[in-house]
Formats: sequence, C-alpha cells, structure tokens
Amino acid sequence: MSGLVDRLISAVGADRRESGIGFNAVYQPVGGQGGKIMPPTLPVPDDVKRAAQRDGRSLRPYLFEERLIDGERRDTVVLDQVPSQANRVEEALLAARDTGRLDLPMFELLMKDEGIRLTSLDFPHRYADAYLRDSEVAGVRFDSSEVGQALRLASVNDVRPLYRREPYSLIFGAWDSHRKGRWPKFARLYSSMMFGTEWLTGERRAGRFDPMNITGAIDDKAKAEGNWRFLPEGTKAKGGKLSEIGHGHIAPNASHGGVTVREVRRQGWISCAGLERLRFGDASPEAATLARATLAALALAGDRLAFGRPSLWLRSGCDLTKVSETLFFEVVGGAQEPIEASSAEILAAFVELRDRAASAGIVMEADVIEVAPTKQLAEAIRFALRSAAPDAGE
Repeated sequence: MSGLVDRLISAVGADRRESGIGFNAVYQPVGGQGGKIMPPTLPVPDDVKRAAQRDGRSLRPYLFEERLIDGERRDTVVLDQVPSQANRVEEALLAARDTGRLDLPMFELLMKDEGIRLTSLDFPHRYADAYLRDSEVAGVRFDSSEVGQALRLASVNDVRPLYRREPYSLIFGAWDSHRKGRWPKFARLYSSMMFGTEWLTGERRAGRFDPMNITGAIDDKAKAEGNWRFLPEGTKAKGGKLSEIGHGHIAPNASHGGVTVREVRRQGWISCAGLERLRFGDASPEAATLARATLAALALAGDRLAFGRPSLWLRSGCDLTKVSETLFFEVVGGAQEPIEASSAEILAAFVELRDRAASAGIVMEADVIEVAPTKQLAEAIRFALRSAAPDAGE
C-alpha cells in the first residue's frame, strides 16, 4: 500500500513522469456477445421524426460517432457519457460513505417527512448547486452561513475551501452559473465514457395487451385517478381514449430497438496535469503535493468502487459483463505501467494521504453538515413529489 501512496505522490510531484492514471476495459452484454443492449436515448429533431414516419423506419434516438480505435476508423454508439460516468462514481462514493467504508465531507439536505435526502454527491452542480444556494444552515441562508461564505472564497489560486468541504467539485468539475458575479470554473480531473463498436441497430414493436379487452372511451383523462366516466363504443360524446388512463389495447408500434455491438469499451483517466494546475494558496509545496495525491487517490477509489465489479448495470436493457480491464499509470512516451492494487488498498491509500496532507496543513473534513431547504424550495420539492413518481429504472 505504501508503494501506491509513494507512486501517487510521485505522479503529482514537481518531477513527475506520469501524465495520468488510465482505465481501459472491455465489456460484453450479460448473456454473451451478440446480446442486444440499450444505449441512452436522446431527443430526436422533428424533421428526423417526420422522415422516419414517412419512410416507415424506426427512430434511432442514440448518439453515434466515429472514433479511431487501434489505429482504424470505426463506427461507435455512445453507451454512457462523461457526466453520467461521473455520477456513477459519485453514487459509489456515497454508498461507501453510507456503509462506513469511507469518511468524506458532505452536505446533506433532508426532508424527513417526505423521505427526501440529497447530498453533496447528488447535487448536479456540486458546491455551486442551486439546492445549496436555496438552503439554510441552522436557520441562516447557505451563502450567508460560515461554511457557505468559506466556499465562496475558493479560487483558482486557492482551492483549499473546496478541498476541505467539497473535494468532488475539484475531481468532477464545477462552475457556478446561477449566482451573480464571476466565479471560477473548475475543470474535471476525472473523465470516463463507454461506447460500443461496430453497432447494428435493432428493431422493436411496442404495444400493450389488455387482459379484458376493454373497448370504448372515457369522458376526461384528467380524472384518471378519480371518478372518470366510461363511454361505451358508439356513445355520442366527446372523450378520450381508454389507453390514455392505462386501459385497452395499444397496437404494436415501431419503437427504438437497441443495438448489438462487436464489443463495449470503457476508457477513462485521471489527469496529472489537471491536478498540477490546482493551487493551494500559501500552503507549503509538500502539503500541496500531498493534497493533490489525496484527490488522485479519492478519484481512483471512486472509480474502483463504481467500476471494479465483475459486471455493470447502466440502465434497463444494458447489463454488461467485464471481459478484461487494465489500470495503469501512463508515463511520458505513452507507455503504460500497470497498477496492482485492490479497492481496499486504494481506499487505505486515500486515508493515509488525506491524514498526511492534514498534518502538513491542508485539511479535508469527514463530517456531515445538514442543510434545510428554504420555504420556497421545500414547496417546489413537495409539488414535484405530488406530480410525478421517481424514476427507478434509469
């Protein structure tokens, strides 16, 4: 473990020869190569929709791009973009913290009666998120609170406030675009994405079978959860379709049908050059190096927690088996030097580096600060809860 600690310190030091920590992996669908997988779907422009309908083709609401792979130009389909991969790492870090595997600083927004919990590892814009801005700490508006004001002091020349309370903003990137004034942008240090090579699109027909073969209509779909009135076939009255409230048959229609791919690849890295750009105010060079190594270890730990397992569930219809994987330090010239360390060893390296950085003067906290939503935000959250059920599938 001390070998990994020393290597991480060296990788972010003034005389480093490392350019980054890389991850390369190959996956296939659970069940074997050739199985269909579902990429994320994206909005389709109206003209494309009309053309597909006119030609009787299924829509392909996926993201395709060409890549150079192993020196050859190949067609690929995107299976998980960079922000989504970062969210998966954040989710894994949160799970590790909740189960006692890892102590990390965290803001936690709770609405216990509604069963709502949002944390630093859920906020879309991290330290700059509107959920924090529209919350209070012990009755004080977040931005006016002691901790809120401390975060406002973070700058490109001194990232210690974020390192102390919100290191995820430094690893995954953050930019405050919702407050007045000019605020620093922190580029992501960790990046990863997944794609399938040499794709073939599938076909699917989606419909619904009503076991009672109910036919007719309804008076008003807005009454779906109330006393809607059934209108038998032939009734001369304005109404809506039974299918609009979940009854009746729906004839199978063309729907996007996923893809098959030759293989699924994951490529990611932690940038040593990006870590080098972080400044820690008037901290000593030794402390700054230890803090950078701590961030590298935290990013590496998060990646292993999220992607170190034998299989990976991206979404419904996209369950993947890991075929092979390489973790490595990439050094000058592009050579790859493998990293041989378990997740437990990487977590231990993070703890050792964090403690050494603290002893040198740069502290990362490990406690939770509870925040409460403002009255307006609480009202908006309650309205959202009444309006829609949470999506557990994507």
